[in-house]
Amino acid sequence: MKTLETKRLILRPFEETDFEAVHAYASVADNVMYMDWGPNDESDTKKFIAESIASSKENPCRSHQYAVVLKSTQKLIGGCCLLRSGTEQAEIGWILHRDYWKQGLGTEVGKRLVEYGFGELGLHRIVARCDAENYGSYRVMENIGMRREGCFLEARPAHKFSDKKYGDEYLYAILKDEWEAIQEIAYYNSMPVIFEDFIDVPELTDGEIELICIAKKPAIPEKKWVPAYEFEIRTNGCCAGEINLRIGYTDSLYYGGQIGYAVDEQYRGHGYAAKACRLLAPVIREHGMKKVLITNEHTNIASRRTCEKLGAKLIRKARLPEWHDLYKEGQRFVNVFEWSIDIMD
Repeated sequence: MKTLETKRLILRPFEETDFEAVHAYASVADNVMYMDWGPNDESDTKKFIAESIASSKENPCRSHQYAVVLKSTQKLIGGCCLLRSGTEQAEIGWILHRDYWKQGLGTEVGKRLVEYGFGELGLHRIVARCDAENYGSYRVMENIGMRREGCFLEARPAHKFSDKKYGDEYLYAILKDEWEAIQEIAYYNSMPVIFEDFIDVPELTDGEIELICIAKKPAIPEKKWVPAYEFEIRTNGCCAGEINLRIGYTDSLYYGGQIGYAVDEQYRGHGYAAKACRLLAPVIREHGMKKVLITNEHTNIASRRTCEKLGAKLIRKARLPEWHDLYKEGQRFVNVFEWSIDIMD
């Protein structure tokens, strides 16, 4: 079983000498109140360690049980697991000594387990479960990109201090393509952008169409909206459609794109959308952006062809998260295209 590392932690196989540290959290009701096991007596803890050591030596390993160790002190502060079911799915879980709660360590553990499962074990789907009252645990699941897929009523023993016999259970999950999208979002969000103010827009025309700036909309941080330019697409003095340019990179723009366009029906079939995108290149460059994203509903063939005419690269068909406005409007998937500054001319 492979040892894993994070910025602050080492995740390694358990050892017989770990008994005291494991028992220190596994035997305390406050520490395991939401677990469907414990509090442990000494024989419970010894059995767990012995079984974990044995499973770590299996080849292939299906029950990855890890001791969570602080790099700074080499102190064991908890445990975590990745339990495979079949070849493409696994369940993950974690527990930390209460002295180390609310320090972001659970999120660090969860992210590493997901990365290992998808990046190295080739899994398709990873799930996690918790008591529906365990806010700390399901917040970790959300922080690492998992979705709540369901609430199962009275599906587990109630927590240790409940007067009820049964408790409800949340099920969270993440798919490999969702995890890959999270990595891509982090990449784009790290890209350079320059915005001190809106620029004086130069003349934008190719002789057939021109773009006329009709609005410069400032950012609205509380809504997570970035600054944006709005243009009319005109031909022979008539409005043929519109195109917008959003300045910056955010989680929302990964799915919504920096460029959005619409051409009026009577002007379609002339490639105006692609031509309008090309005319935006000087403005994009002025704001220091190296790449922009253009997204479209995966069934929108015309918009996809526009991206292909531009030489934009299809990154993926992305599943929309429930928090996104496009999801709320009824869409479920979008094509995400990357358009590089190097091929804008």
